[in-house]
Amino acid sequence: MKRRDLFASMGAASLAGPALAQPAQNRVLKFVPQANLTSLDPIWTTANITRNHGHMIYDSLYGVDANFQPQPQMAAGHVTEDGGRTIIITLRDGLKFHDGEPVRAQDVVPSLTRWMRRNPFGQQLAAATEAVEVVDDKRVRFRLKKPFPLIFAALAQVSNSPAFIMPERLARTDPFQQVREAIGSGPFRFKADEYNSGSKVVYTRNADYVPVSSGTPSLTAGPKIANFDRVEWNIIVDAATSAAALQTGEIDWYEQPPPEIQQLLRRNRNVKLEAIDPLPLTGILRFNHLHPPFDNKRLRQALLPAISQSDFMSAIVGTNTADYRADVGFFTPGTPLANNAAMGPLTGPRSMDRARALMREAGYTNQPMRLIGPTDILAPSAMTQVGADLVRRLGFNADILLTDWGTTVQRRTSREPVERGGWSMLFTSFSSFDFANPAAHFPLRGNGTNAWFGWPTVPRLEELRDAWFDATDLATEQRLAREMQEVAMDDLPYIPVGAYMSTTALRSNLVGRVAGLALFWGIGRA
Repeated sequence: MKRRDLFASMGAASLAGPALAQPAQNRVLKFVPQANLTSLDPIWTTANITRNHGHMIYDSLYGVDANFQPQPQMAAGHVTEDGGRTIIITLRDGLKFHDGEPVRAQDVVPSLTRWMRRNPFGQQLAAATEAVEVVDDKRVRFRLKKPFPLIFAALAQVSNSPAFIMPERLARTDPFQQVREAIGSGPFRFKADEYNSGSKVVYTRNADYVPVSSGTPSLTAGPKIANFDRVEWNIIVDAATSAAALQTGEIDWYEQPPPEIQQLLRRNRNVKLEAIDPLPLTGILRFNHLHPPFDNKRLRQALLPAISQSDFMSAIVGTNTADYRADVGFFTPGTPLANNAAMGPLTGPRSMDRARALMREAGYTNQPMRLIGPTDILAPSAMTQVGADLVRRLGFNADILLTDWGTTVQRRTSREPVERGGWSMLFTSFSSFDFANPAAHFPLRGNGTNAWFGWPTVPRLEELRDAWFDATDLATEQRLAREMQEVAMDDLPYIPVGAYMSTTALRSNLVGRVAGLALFWGIGRA
């Protein structure tokens, strides 16, 4: 996109210099997101851009604060009966969907049922649940097979995919089909009439939204106060164009500027750069376990001596080692379950020759493989470029298929073999919340065709995960996490390729941003 096209797509009149000083302009926040929004359904996909969209318009029964503690959000509270086997949750007063209908327990039950079909934490809760029932319009009852102490943490999940509440008619959509409407009860409304995928997404403040009455905004907990009447997501794939617009005040917030652009922005006193999440995001190399060549465990293992986590991470954030970690396992660095079990194959000497020898021993004889990835989103694109160079140098018969992120997200759902349009390998990254523990850790599941894209079957991982949910103390959780990492380093549902600090850039006059991800409550203009 050229600079002149930016004015055309965003509306030249609204971006003219004098308009920025007008009071009406102060009620509009202009934002450049990390990628194009192609799916509106945060239950159907784990794409972070759709998760962020979900937090704009939906709400959940519970939120999570910065200390990872669940707090009531749509819920007024709950009571526990029968030794923890019955949980009754009461909805707050004043909850209303964007179509004007009140939020009822009849909406909550199918919303949670749909979420539990797709989300790993939700699947675990479902396995412990006898039934989720409507008591009356304001109350939902969980009848559990056994106590599930993490039920509120599950319902409060921040990322991929949160237990968002939808109207009943939408919540009854098959969980493996996308919801085509975006109607929630959250602090912003989605403007379907202004949605133009690849160009612009618009949200307006929900005047009917009633925030929780107490507390401090902290991640997804506390009052969600919308200070802007209108939020515009402008899809601009060219980093220089985004940077120029941020510096001149034509946009307010650039979610994910690349390292070279960050250096430019640091010199502008009207722009500030800060970590969007206090903890690092983890990058992964994901295999397709259903088809050759990576249905062969020995071939997956053969790549380990060739993986340099620092190569992948420096491609995302630059060469400053303070901005990334290159000794990363299967849990988020800096969290209690992060450990170094079985990490030798990733932290020992690197050797392309050793990797090629292991490939031959694994029986690789030039079978075709396909690496899919995006060109328009910073971290996955950078990792894909490093990965493409790696598989070529290793001697794979590689087809490198690069598209926009939305197409990659759609393509990775295919279970077909390569010769029928499928894929073999992809790179992506996950928020710190996703890998903090086994509960919501999508790529660490080993439940076959019910697993996240790539579909590994690793029964031992599932056994250890189940045991983690029954753990009664942190020491036991940590022991089980080490065992899970040992199993994962052997079977390789994916390969961790490092962790990085994600930096975001905002106009200096924006204050009150809630840390963790791109959230739009709390933030305002000074």
